[in-house]
Amino acid sequence: MYRSHTCGELNSSKIGNEVTLSGWVQKIRNKGFMVWVDLRDRYGITQLIFDEERSSEDLMKKAATLGREFVIQVKGDVIERESKNPNIATGEIEVLVKELAILNASLTPPFTIEEETDGGEDLRMKYRYLDIRRNPVKNKLIFRHKVGMQVRNYLSNQGFIEVETPYLIKSTPEGARDFVVPSRMNEGQFYALPQSPQTFKQLLMVGGMDKYFQIVKCFRDEDLRADRQPEFTQIDCEMAFVEQEDILNIFEGLTRHLLKEINNITIAAFPRMTYDEAMRKYGNDKPDIRFGMEFAELDDIAKNKGFNVFDQQELVVGIAVPGAASYTRKQIDALISWVKRPQIGANGLVWAKYNDDGSLKSSVDKFYTEENLKEWAQATGAKPGDLILVMAGDANKTRSQLSALRMHLGNELGLRKPDEFAPLWVIDFPLLEWDEETERYHAMHHPFTSPKAEDIPLLATDPGKVRANAYDLVLNGNEIGGGSIRIHDKETQSKMFSHLGFTEEEAKEQFGFLMNAFQYGAPPHGGIAFGFDRLTAILGGQETIRDFIAFPKNNAGRDVMIDAPSKLDESQLKELSLKLNIE
Repeated sequence: MYRSHTCGELNSSKIGNEVTLSGWVQKIRNKGFMVWVDLRDRYGITQLIFDEERSSEDLMKKAATLGREFVIQVKGDVIERESKNPNIATGEIEVLVKELAILNASLTPPFTIEEETDGGEDLRMKYRYLDIRRNPVKNKLIFRHKVGMQVRNYLSNQGFIEVETPYLIKSTPEGARDFVVPSRMNEGQFYALPQSPQTFKQLLMVGGMDKYFQIVKCFRDEDLRADRQPEFTQIDCEMAFVEQEDILNIFEGLTRHLLKEINNITIAAFPRMTYDEAMRKYGNDKPDIRFGMEFAELDDIAKNKGFNVFDQQELVVGIAVPGAASYTRKQIDALISWVKRPQIGANGLVWAKYNDDGSLKSSVDKFYTEENLKEWAQATGAKPGDLILVMAGDANKTRSQLSALRMHLGNELGLRKPDEFAPLWVIDFPLLEWDEETERYHAMHHPFTSPKAEDIPLLATDPGKVRANAYDLVLNGNEIGGGSIRIHDKETQSKMFSHLGFTEEEAKEQFGFLMNAFQYGAPPHGGIAFGFDRLTAILGGQETIRDFIAFPKNNAGRDVMIDAPSKLDESQLKELSLKLNIE
């Protein structure tokens, strides 16, 4: 028996007991006549004591050889600790060691295994197995497990069945690039790793499974950022014989369940907002509604006053920043510089201070009277003490730029509080969006999304105005889930492929298996997929997913710990009938 107890469970009720513990050496304090060792495992830390008055000479010598991260086993008696530590669960006791076994020695680790470490991110990713020993990472992985268990509990209680789907599938155009896998047995042919189990979950509905879910790995070969990885995890769900409202109700329930069980927070309302409303009020389709600063379109009151910067633009739009009239010119200039960065791409920013005494002062006083500025204040909902910020330009681009500024200010002013949760549904997305580069329509979600029944005639006359039976669940400014009611008949699906630019032959080659299945009594069905990594991070009070993944990739898509991706040797390439063409 390597241990009778863990390093986190001993307390004063165990004083006098003989125990066996195993773990890693966290810290050593050697006074010569007395040695203290902090022993750590997943559950906590227990202080060990070696005392020359009560320990043998050989035991003291052996204790003196210990180093950080040695794996050891000890046997000893639980005694009362003279200098108690109220900050840890075992702080009232220590173990007087009688026997010590070194199970494995350790090199000195490249960074300290502490709450606050001296290791940079790149170094910690290289030695991720050591980083996982640190409480901040360990606790996030345990947290992820708890979220997963609650998801499974809720969905199972709702009658969902977890079904595994294949990882080696056919490459289909779903938006991002596929990761492809060469087939040795089928020369010159390739599998693809799934971007999602989309077609399989629809086939499960055709198969009569009725309610399916899966916590599943998905793969997309796309550019990375803090909340994106080349391999990620989805809570993938599908239901048969449902309409949009059925799905929204079930997965509101899942979100409420998680917030209650994980965060002990009760959420009553899940507002509904159309895509058009979200873009008009917040400039993006995943608004953070924990704070205000809604957009106000100022075309009617800001144009035609002789200010060409506004007069010549498609849209003039502004927000009121609460309490920011006190911003110094330096602070405002910093905001102007921020929106001019290449990542945002704005030409500038116009400001107006609504002072506490009711007066208004702006950067464009030459063109606008105080009465004009009061109209701005009324439109944006500004109050004395607020700062009005205005941008102008192409409508879509300007909304996106102002949205980025709004979120930046939300962070800067502490309005995006991680312990507050504000979910909402965004509905009525466009079915199709026009791509200037390819000069054709693309599916905004995916080609299996059903159009609103009343909009189907518009497919032939004005495809851009067709709304989708699609919905996104947004939490704190992050899309945590998205889905749709699917097309379930061959005729409508064929029409959809045609509008997306597929020939009949191309559609048959890519999706013939699904079209064939629709001819055998496919039920009406729909579903949703949650980004499990992102959902877990947000429930954990963060937006960066990397620490909630055991072995993440870096921003270049590399696993620096195992040095992947890596080259194949010539024999493997030959076996797979591959020849590299690298210039």
